[in-house]
Amino acid sequence: MEVVITALGPDHVGLADPIIHYVTGAGARIAEIQMYDHDEEQLFAMLCRAEFDAAALPHLREAMRQIGEHKRLAIRVWSSEPEISRRPRLAICATYIEHTPRAVLEAVSQGVIDADVAVMISNRQKCGPLAAEYGVPFVMIGDSNGVADDAAMVAALDEYRVDYVILARYMRVLPPSTCWQFAGGRIINLHHGLLPGFPGFRPYHEAHASRMLTFGATCHFIIPELDAGNQIINQRTFAVAPGTPLADIIRRGESENEPACLVEGVRRVVDREVCLHFHRVRPRVGTVG
Repeated sequence: MEVVITALGPDHVGLADPIIHYVTGAGARIAEIQMYDHDEEQLFAMLCRAEFDAAALPHLREAMRQIGEHKRLAIRVWSSEPEISRRPRLAICATYIEHTPRAVLEAVSQGVIDADVAVMISNRQKCGPLAAEYGVPFVMIGDSNGVADDAAMVAALDEYRVDYVILARYMRVLPPSTCWQFAGGRIINLHHGLLPGFPGFRPYHEAHASRMLTFGATCHFIIPELDAGNQIINQRTFAVAPGTPLADIIRRGESENEPACLVEGVRRVVDREVCLHFHRVRPRVGTVG
């Protein structure tokens, strides 16, 4: 069983040693290790991907809990492979636009995405009724100005035992600390433009100003502190006639193209057709492609 261990905490010496020593001492095969020191924030971050026997997982979790307490690290142990007979649990994060989160909720209800939506998280109240419509718990983490409480988001993800975080037009940038705690291919984002060509906050406007006749959306993994262009899971495009008003392009993109792009991207991840390894998307062994 492939297991991802992430660790985050105040930076000082000897943080990685007990984690690596336990993993190697347990006879696990390490497939990936990444470690970063965030000097400005005095933070240490680590990701370790290793192969464990499923029966060893409870012991691994307990050992990591003890190491975390001793070293003052937030350590998480996660696997995309089902430990028990349950479907992956999703957190849908949204702000104003309802088309994309609704599409994921509908795809789950129809069995297109073989997962359960555990919670909807938002920095605004706009999508609260949508969550209620599908019987999904709604957690509001924004203040009166929409500024998100990132610690509250992490707490909600832990409380609802979330496997994958789906950013369905969530209009806030996740800090590196959140990205590291759910690293290893657990955060999936929908960008409303084609990457790498239009990476900004206004990709429709930029593409329209460039006289483009093809517009698109990109579903990609979020990774800490690196450009998202190499973590693409799925892209979807649509063509328009010359002279099509920008408002019509945005309306079509938001209501049709973006939702379809995100649903297919989430399906590929949940069905374990693709995975993230050393910041690159690759097909899992045994999948077509």
